[in-house]
Amino acid sequence: MNQAQAMPEQTGLNTPGSGIADIDAEPGSLHELVLQSLDDDQAQDIVSIDLAGKSSIADQMVIASGRSSRQVAAMAQKLAERVKAGGFGPVRIEGLPAADWVLIDAGDVLVHVFRPEVRTFYNLERMWGFGEGGNA
Repeated sequence: MNQAQAMPEQTGLNTPGSGIADIDAEPGSLHELVLQSLDDDQAQDIVSIDLAGKSSIADQMVIASGRSSRQVAAMAQKLAERVKAGGFGPVRIEGLPAADWVLIDAGDVLVHVFRPEVRTFYNLERMWGFGEGGNA
């Protein structure tokens, strides 16, 4: 799978079967904080794509789904609070009013949180070359 960690193995960060793919995240890193926050808020189908060497916009891209617009908005707001509280600085959030697709720019980590049908339509995993047709 090239440099992406997009295999849906269920090992999780803290509990077996927690929903986080087998993603290498350095302990104490922004990447780990993002993954843990999404897992804590019951995000679905979490995928992380390593952008290092492929793009100058960020080192990691994390893609996740929420069950509803309300959950997507809540996850994005909580993530922004946790990133700031973790000492990683403020984040920029786009798409919060509709909450179909929310982009959280945390600097080294870009996070896309979608409603499932919107995620399927845009299929970012495929755009970046990871995954053949659905969620990786």
